[in-house]
Amino acid sequence: MIDTRLRKNLDWALVLFVLAIVVIGLATLYSASRDNPGRYFQKQLLWVVIGLGCMALGATIDHARLPRFAGSFYLLTIFLLVLVMVVAQEVKGATRWIPIGSFQFQPSEFAKLMMIVCLATYLTHRQERMHQIGTLVSSFVYVGVPALLIFKQPDLGTALVLIAIWFGMTYIAGARVRHLVLFLAAGAAIFAGMWFAGVLKDYQKSRLVAFVNPRADPKEAGYHVLQSRIAVGSGQLWGKGFRHGTQVQGRFIPESHTDFIFTVLAEEGGFFASALVVLLYGGVLLRGTVTIAQAEDTLGRLLAAGIVSLFAFHVLENIGMTIGIMPVAGVPLPLFSYGGSAMLLNMAAVGVLVGIGMRRHGLVF
Repeated sequence: MIDTRLRKNLDWALVLFVLAIVVIGLATLYSASRDNPGRYFQKQLLWVVIGLGCMALGATIDHARLPRFAGSFYLLTIFLLVLVMVVAQEVKGATRWIPIGSFQFQPSEFAKLMMIVCLATYLTHRQERMHQIGTLVSSFVYVGVPALLIFKQPDLGTALVLIAIWFGMTYIAGARVRHLVLFLAAGAAIFAGMWFAGVLKDYQKSRLVAFVNPRADPKEAGYHVLQSRIAVGSGQLWGKGFRHGTQVQGRFIPESHTDFIFTVLAEEGGFFASALVVLLYGGVLLRGTVTIAQAEDTLGRLLAAGIVSLFAFHVLENIGMTIGIMPVAGVPLPLFSYGGSAMLLNMAAVGVLVGIGMRRHGLVF
């Protein structure tokens, strides 16, 4: 139950921004489904309804109680990520989903929120030592274990999400900027070594090459980016109209209901619809930043920072790859792309963020 004081502090702006994104996402998904719009739309609508319950549940949970479960969350995350490598079936060259009846459970999605809770607890207990490089290294190893397991699926995009979350949370926790810059430099060097050592898959290398020059391989690695650019550009100011996008309806855009769903919006709704959705995401991130600033305890501040970092990376990477300013990394657009695991995770994360804001005593900005 939520008492009167907490209800008064409910961030209605954040909730309305999220609901608007979900509604526009459902309409876009319906259009992206082409021949059988009900196939994905009905399932996604079900996940949205369940997700609303997850959001309400997340808001009712007092975040101060979460640290007692951090150890269990961490072990469960590791267990599920190892399990997916053992029992999951390979789909499009990756093993990321555990079949549960007709539902495909993706542990790496839920690992994001569980690791935010775990890392927030870890950093809170070590806040006084955050200026020390040793503390930063130990926290990176703490996150690096599940990130490595996710990378092995292989899922480079989600592994990078965990790293982005780590950067955002350690910065808010008080890590020195120069230490974080050193980690960036070391990461770049390690990535270069992985490239030349053959650790990266061929398709992952091809995506990065296509990012630099998509026309070098227009029929394979560069196909997604080139077709997406054509679709986005052809939408112009007002778009071609609902379900009238030639690139999407003509099946020129692969994964138009998941990773490249923003392309559907841009072609059919034009710059106007695209800008509206970007502004809505900006509103979510702004309200999240306000929650970070107004959180009255370190744990709440770090949890909010992790959730904001999660959404920020997803939005920048997904929209960026559809217009060619970011490499294709298989990162879905939160609250928008098709996917049950992602929808439940994102709605639950929003609920936690709302709950943190509700438990402040000061005035809501």
